[in-house]
Amino acid sequence: MAYLVVEAGNTALKAAWVEGTTLGKTFRYQGEKMMDYLLSLLEKGRPEVLTVSSAFGVSAEEEAILRTRCDHLLIMDRAHTDLLLRQNLPEYLSSDRAAGLVAAAFLFRDKPVTVFDFGTTLTVDFLSREGRYLGGNISPGCRTRFKSLERYSKSLPLVDTPERTAPEGHSIQSSIESGVISGIMFEIEGYARLRPENIMIFTGGDAIYFAKRMKNSIFVVSNLVLMGLALITDDYVKKNLT
Repeated sequence: MAYLVVEAGNTALKAAWVEGTTLGKTFRYQGEKMMDYLLSLLEKGRPEVLTVSSAFGVSAEEEAILRTRCDHLLIMDRAHTDLLLRQNLPEYLSSDRAAGLVAAAFLFRDKPVTVFDFGTTLTVDFLSREGRYLGGNISPGCRTRFKSLERYSKSLPLVDTPERTAPEGHSIQSSIESGVISGIMFEIEGYARLRPENIMIFTGGDAIYFAKRMKNSIFVVSNLVLMGLALITDDYVKKNLT
């Protein structure tokens, strides 16, 4: 049974064809016409199951269109939380966070895990050794921090993510660069000290950037959310369609 799993995030859409729980060809689109892009993928092949995780929500009109392009449609957004509840996760979690946690629990069974997702926001979530969700935190992501400094101050420029930073800045630009990057590193290291026994997983757009700055061992899983969506889809199929 062929599935198509889709993550529509704040800045980009990622999708993958799936056989069982194995990711096949993946796609990425960054732009404002995410629905049009998704429909273009569906024109090339009709999935038996289409699973969509959306940060924006799926409107009734969009849902009706998608149902004509697949045999079974699963939606995960603020208005569709039944799949989260099936995974024993709280309804307030965004669907991408929830999917990432499902994948983390699968990849590291019987081990406590801390999941860092570096995107528009920086989310940090904790799983117990038994895979139980223990809670998590949200703070601004890397680029969000740079943008907010420029937006909410009258004298600071917009700075992009630097390739390298010094421990302290010696100009306005380098002070911003060092302040933002060092601040995020202090957060990461603080969480690592808080739960030193936990396996640390990095995912999201800036995962590799910060992984390169780590001294202790971490795992970078770029497609963690898509993996989780594949697992959620497979679980649904086994319990409802077979």
